[in-house]
Amino acid sequence: MAEYLANAVQNVSLNAPIIFTASLPCPRGYVYHEDETGNFILRGITNNCFARYQITFNGNIAIPEGGEVTPIAVAITVNGEPRLTSRAIVTPSAVDEYFNVTSTAIITVPKGCCFSVGVEYVDATTDDATVVPTPLIQVQNANMTVNRIA
Repeated sequence: MAEYLANAVQNVSLNAPIIFTASLPCPRGYVYHEDETGNFILRGITNNCFARYQITFNGNIAIPEGGEVTPIAVAITVNGEPRLTSRAIVTPSAVDEYFNVTSTAIITVPKGCCFSVGVEYVDATTDDATVVPTPLIQVQNANMTVNRIA
């Protein structure tokens, strides 16, 4: 298991990754992450056809002072694409009101391949074109764990 953290408040733009500043890295080299980035590489090191990982993100998100109150969301991304089934959505009633969100995804990496993963601020209102997402959210106490499950 590997764990990645960022405790300080960070401003995250729409479709941008959450940055992780500290880590308890994977001792076997299955997961590669450089501190101060939001990109992780999962490696398909296995004797079988696939390596399988469980990614879990937990953190607090809010709309900053001066922002527009709309639904906000984060999602786990795989090779740059949000995994919409991992999208965690909240609708604050005011700015600077933090909510705790959790998101999980199972990612299967073929033998010998590598997949890029991360967590991004994504559009929470893809179903309603009349709602414009706020351009910036705040994230605090971000925590991502990566477990090799198969």
